[in-house]
Amino acid sequence: MTGLAAMLPAAIPSPPQSVWYLGPVPLRAYALAILVGIVAAVWITQRRWAARGGDPETVLEITYWAVPFGIVGGRIYHVFSSPDAYFGADGNPAKAFRIWEGGLGIWGAIAFGALGAYIGCRRQGVRFSVFADSVAPGLLVAQAIGRLGNWFNQELFGAPTDLPWGLRIDPASPTFPDGLPPDTLFHPTFLYEMLWNLAAAAVLVWADRRFRLGHGRVFWLYVVLYTAGRVWIEALRIDPAETVLGLRLNVWTSIVVGVGALVAFVVVGRRHPGRETTVQLQSADGQDAPADDRS
Repeated sequence: MTGLAAMLPAAIPSPPQSVWYLGPVPLRAYALAILVGIVAAVWITQRRWAARGGDPETVLEITYWAVPFGIVGGRIYHVFSSPDAYFGADGNPAKAFRIWEGGLGIWGAIAFGALGAYIGCRRQGVRFSVFADSVAPGLLVAQAIGRLGNWFNQELFGAPTDLPWGLRIDPASPTFPDGLPPDTLFHPTFLYEMLWNLAAAAVLVWADRRFRLGHGRVFWLYVVLYTAGRVWIEALRIDPAETVLGLRLNVWTSIVVGVGALVAFVVVGRRHPGRETTVQLQSADGQDAPADDRS
């Protein structure tokens, strides 16, 4: 064990900066991480959508609706779940619109993004359930990449730790907790969530291939797996957050949403044990396309 510990880094360093400038134009790591995550999710979704018989270009058309809705929803949830920074005694309501400074709540992003995707699917005449199943693994990959933005911003880290992979935070950073020694290391919750999300994405792909899941069951399984990880990772964090009965609001949200998703996964599986035979809402003759593949 001693030899292994000697091989591990003493700490994970935080990036020295999170913004670069091309002349007067700022390039923010947080925004770049989100952008790269979106590109990765679209690419993965296009491949999965094509495997289900759909046109990859349709994914782009749906994305044009889902992404703006998701960003707005994510910001709304973040402001709602962390109101003190915007409406508290020392808050600034104008900061609620400064998305580039960080702060997107995943629950709002998923809920509003799903609404935007639903609108996009209806406009394209394709099944929302098939799109939801196609996009699920890509969402996890996008969320994993997006956590790099938190690393660059030196935010949303966990409690102090003496583990070899502890995260070093600049003591001069406004996010460094008061009253702690400057050499304190913290749980790298950004890394924990990255690894959890990537592993969950792999599980989704495997389960979808193994059990031929359909009718939104891949998406519901995505929610179950993500919330299971979010519960313990969120419990490690020490950034300010609203609490209910001693637990952070996001922990309660994860529990409630995760249980609901598990119920939906089971119920949908019993009602629709097969997989959709087409991505289209209607067949070429204008009739409703068959919903199940029970073979």
